[in-house]
Amino acid sequence: MAGPTTAERGERTQGDAPARPPRPTGGGRRLRLPPTRTRVIAGVAAALLAAGVVWLLYGSQWLRVERVKTSGTEVLTSEQVRAVARVPVGAPLISVDTDAIEDRLRKKLRRIDTVDVVRSWPHGIGLKVTERKPVLLIEKGGKFTEVDAKGVRFATVDRPPKGVPLLELDAAASPSLNRFGTERLLRAAVQVAGDLPASVAKDARTVQVRSYDSISVELKGQRTVHWGSVEKGDAKAASLTALMKAEPTARRFDVSAPTAPAVSGS
Repeated sequence: MAGPTTAERGERTQGDAPARPPRPTGGGRRLRLPPTRTRVIAGVAAALLAAGVVWLLYGSQWLRVERVKTSGTEVLTSEQVRAVARVPVGAPLISVDTDAIEDRLRKKLRRIDTVDVVRSWPHGIGLKVTERKPVLLIEKGGKFTEVDAKGVRFATVDRPPKGVPLLELDAAASPSLNRFGTERLLRAAVQVAGDLPASVAKDARTVQVRSYDSISVELKGQRTVHWGSVEKGDAKAASLTALMKAEPTARRFDVSAPTAPAVSGS
């Protein structure tokens, strides 16, 4: 029996072959931009955005300094602080040199301990001031120099502020004056004034320095605290508080040796 012809074999092969998927028509193709063109468009968009931001910050009238607010002043006035700060009202807020303003305020107003210049968007500048607090006074020529807890002499006033003791330096006959010098004895007095318990400090009238190891505090009511040197200030403060509670009518309190305090004149 004769086999299939060539035509029959061709028909069978075509029938057994899987159908080819239809070719997409021209309308189904996605348009793809060349990579170079995509990057150019993205770059132009970024440049336009950056230019818009720069114009908004520097060129527009929206983000400019319109007001200056001060806070934290006690002895100084807001007008004094603003006058020295010289904030450029009307300038772009972003262009204000806050570091220069802070430096200017600290140099020209020594009563200022710290100052923070901050931008308050969209139109303000804030001047947050912390003033120095006097812990000791030095009298000279009828005027009073205020000294803070760091030993900085920051202001001279005609009238002494209430509740701040006066320094009495009487160390001329003491070797401490030659050994330590006036400035170190002053810092020792400042430290003692700062170490006093708050309940005692409010009654302090004078801090007397006869030598580095002999510092006393005169209180109102003719009471005296012999403090000794500046060492062990925390222990001496705790001992003094306990003594005054135990002997409220005493006139002299000695805490120069805080582990063995003594009272007299009760």
